[in-house]
Amino acid sequence: MQQQQVIDILKEAGAFLEGHFLLTSGRHSDRYLQCAKVFQDAKYAEMLCRLLVDQLQKLQIDVVVGPAIGAINMAYEVSRQLQCQNYFAERADGVVVLRRGFEIAAGMRVLVVEDVCTTGGTVREVMGVVEQAGGVPVAVGVLVDRTGGQLDFGVPFLSVLSMEVPSYEASECPICESGIPLVKPGSRITKP
Repeated sequence: MQQQQVIDILKEAGAFLEGHFLLTSGRHSDRYLQCAKVFQDAKYAEMLCRLLVDQLQKLQIDVVVGPAIGAINMAYEVSRQLQCQNYFAERADGVVVLRRGFEIAAGMRVLVVEDVCTTGGTVREVMGVVEQAGGVPVAVGVLVDRTGGQLDFGVPFLSVLSMEVPSYEASECPICESGIPLVKPGSRITKP
């Protein structure tokens, strides 16, 4: 499937937004990918995760791990298609951890998934948790790579959609200068 087709699916699902957005990283952007919208309809979730799973066929994966909340559904759907287990990592006292009885055994081969990757910070935190537990991160898979393939995790980095989407430090944001209100998607908070 070509990138424009993936963008069209994301738009159809209501996941591809345009405007002035505050990203999780604190940066600003004119495009936002609200991938939670993908997972409210099984047809979009199955279709887009299949495009990622098709890239993973040669890797032996024991478990898929995604960060809460954004990648819980993605980890489930990817693991369902790979026919393996799935866990999610979550923050406790500001630190990413595995809880709820999720255990990674030494040598376990782990696919780390994320819905949208901008800086890679959360992915690196999850990889650290996997490594501390004795697991082996074998790949990172994302629905949308906002860097156009610029990130290096030291393992294969696979995406359904890879595109360079500019993001800006708040103090250097040209969209702020245009006067378009800043929106933090998923909430009703709007900042001037």
